[in-house]
Amino acid sequence: MSKSRAPRRRVSEQEDEFEEELIRKLSSEECPASQFDLEDIEGVGRITAEKLRKSGYVTLKDVAFASVRELAEVIGSEERAKNIILSAQKLLGGGRHFITAKEYYEQRRGISYISTGCRALDELLEGGVETKAVTEFIGEFGAGKTQLCHQLCVMVQLPPEKGGLSAGAIYIDTEGTFRPERVIQMARHRGLDPEEALQNVIYARAYNSDHQMLLVDEAKKIIEERPIRLVVVDSLVSHFRAEYPGRELLAARQQKLNRHVHQLLSLADIYDVAVVVTNQVVASPDVFWGNPLRPAGGNIVAHGCTYRVWLKKSKEGKRIARIIDSPKHAEREVAFRITENGIEDL
Repeated sequence: MSKSRAPRRRVSEQEDEFEEELIRKLSSEECPASQFDLEDIEGVGRITAEKLRKSGYVTLKDVAFASVRELAEVIGSEERAKNIILSAQKLLGGGRHFITAKEYYEQRRGISYISTGCRALDELLEGGVETKAVTEFIGEFGAGKTQLCHQLCVMVQLPPEKGGLSAGAIYIDTEGTFRPERVIQMARHRGLDPEEALQNVIYARAYNSDHQMLLVDEAKKIIEERPIRLVVVDSLVSHFRAEYPGRELLAARQQKLNRHVHQLLSLADIYDVAVVVTNQVVASPDVFWGNPLRPAGGNIVAHGCTYRVWLKKSKEGKRIARIIDSPKHAEREVAFRITENGIEDL
């Protein structure tokens, strides 16, 4: 009897070793998630894969990090959605849900930063705009929000030693304020070839809130194919405000806006990109003392964005940037200016 059991134990051990090796390969650079199609997930056939892609789940990571409820709305069964998500996570080499704070700290040390091109702003943000996060720039018209977005599209193309990530950017323009001429000016100042700089910025104009959300889904496909490390949405709330006016539509607007913000958070986290959004300000008629202006979007945007920076105009052409919400930054402010070359220190 003992002789017959020994081979079974050895086979079991070999299977365990094979599974561990498979998981190691799946989670390493030798076998990136991008080489898998949705059809490789257990329980996903051609028809289901088409449904998922049409709903914005275009990669293995999209499915692995989706919620059961979201996926069930697409395929019609919560139980099946749960099994598909677990299968996708196994392909990614997942299965471990808790880690120590030290392990998470080591993971965060791998986060990258894009310099703003302005030393004062970089110091305010402790290194620049962070990947795996959503950074919101708030302000009135003329405060410098769009100028900063243009400059970040140039800065991300620089090599790491100059503050960039040697990568491209995706620019989703909701108000028609993107100007390639400005990118050319800033690129020349930074020593980049203007033509090449323009080629590395992928542009799309969003014409309504549904189109805006669709473009974010389309951005995933581009990120899978090209070295993109920055996604800009300028501005975040304008279409939602225009399409859902009045108190009677407020709940519907906020629900949809909430989905969009979480869509951007997932994009930042899953694809290791920096997401930068701009936001308008609205006046509060019930404020008699202090600043009557507040960011549009309410608590949905306030809770959804990782870092929030308020930009405002000051005297003699200066601009002031102030951190108003952050899980790690102290609340402080710095000054900068806007010139032909872009965003610069005073």
